Amino acid sequence: MDKTSFKPTLGLLDATMIVAGSMIGSGIFIVIADITRNVGSAGWLMMVWLLTGLMTLIAAVSYGELSGMFPKAGGQYVYLKEAYNPLVGFLYGWSFFAIIQTGTIAAVGVAFAKFTAYLIPQVGDDIVLFSIGSLHISPAQILAIAIIVLLTYINTQGIQSGKLIQTTFTLAKLLSLFGLIIFGWIALQPEVWHKNWTENAWQLQRLNKDGTFQSYGMAAAIGAIAAAMVGSIFSSDAWNNVTFIAGEIKNPKRNIGLSLFLGTLLVSIVYVSTNLVYTGLLPMQAIASAANDRVAVAASHVIFGNIGTIIIAVMIMISTFGCNNGLILAGARVYYTMANDGLFFKKTAQLNKKAVPEFALWIQCAMAAILCLSGKYGDLLDMVSFVVVIFYVLTIIGIFILRKKMPAAVRPYRAFGYPFLPALYIIMGLSFCTLLIIYKPEYTVYGLIFALLGIPLYYLALATTSKQ
Repeated sequence: MDKTSFKPTLGLLDATMIVAGSMIGSGIFIVIADITRNVGSAGWLMMVWLLTGLMTLIAAVSYGELSGMFPKAGGQYVYLKEAYNPLVGFLYGWSFFAIIQTGTIAAVGVAFAKFTAYLIPQVGDDIVLFSIGSLHISPAQILAIAIIVLLTYINTQGIQSGKLIQTTFTLAKLLSLFGLIIFGWIALQPEVWHKNWTENAWQLQRLNKDGTFQSYGMAAAIGAIAAAMVGSIFSSDAWNNVTFIAGEIKNPKRNIGLSLFLGTLLVSIVYVSTNLVYTGLLPMQAIASAANDRVAVAASHVIFGNIGTIIIAVMIMISTFGCNNGLILAGARVYYTMANDGLFFKKTAQLNKKAVPEFALWIQCAMAAILCLSGKYGDLLDMVSFVVVIFYVLTIIGIFILRKKMPAAVRPYRAFGYPFLPALYIIMGLSFCTLLIIYKPEYTVYGLIFALLGIPLYYLALATTSKQ
């Protein structure tokens, strides 16, 4: 029987839409409230997003070098395996399956369901459908799982199905975000803008929901910035998903690196612009105390009146639907590549008749569904952000290693600003992770432990493979 192989059918636009579409989910609409409570001023709110945008762009243009060297399915898993050894690659793949990708899919799915409840109250997350012991299952969780199952099924029908949804929904949400930005500037409240940007605009402080402020000492201030960046990094994550599907991209040596740069730049501009609009529509206290942290809904009320709630709910449904499609499409390719290396379930290495890794898609779906039911998707934020940045740092260190290890390798792209910009990312990333361990250890330590659980699993996988 002929071995089915990936078909390179995605062009530069498709790849760029996967980068942008996987990044833009629900975060830009809801994490701003928590960031504002941590930093307490318009200037520092923007600084958090600018720092995150800078980190993301540096990482993206650095990954361009790696994607040109190894233009095949698996992306970051392959880069880590080549730079270090198969164990480090496996630890990433395991963390990706157990925390990073499936946790993000679950969180985005539940966000879709929560905002659907604005239109259909019967699917609210405050309703208990049934209980299993102390575990309470809501209609929102069931809807989240249903959406993940639907998108998984669509993606088992071939790359063209996933491509159509990705490009359509990403263009739709980009246009709707640009619309929100434009109408936001038209509805700008001069007195609100003036107050936010002239009264303590660069005062780093804690802003409580009741409007009171708390001053920070030096150490606490640094910790507050790290805590604030959890939300912005989570909102900007998944930009590297396009590297996982290199086997299905036309001219991957050129188009992956270019799509990484174009997609991350586009999203960074949109995120910074959206936050500027928020500071021109809502006082900082209103941003910090927005009901259920839904700042976009409060801002939309200022722009559009009562209909604003429905407008934002539809925008977030479009955004999260498209985001999860990109995450589901790309994630399964990592498990496929690991299985081909004998480090994942053997069946995961098979492609179906439509040339997609169907079994990998369904086990990813099952893991994401479990995380939806756990009810802990909110707590996953710290865990996901910490583990993600650790592996980004390791991957960028890998550029330095591979320059020495493979000096003669063909590099269609070279990391922009090497060695200074990659080194800057490494410093920023390690600082962020260190501060999270110090100031938010409750979930970051769990994330680290979960990742390290991959060590015995790796040797178990090797032992199983050797017996076959």
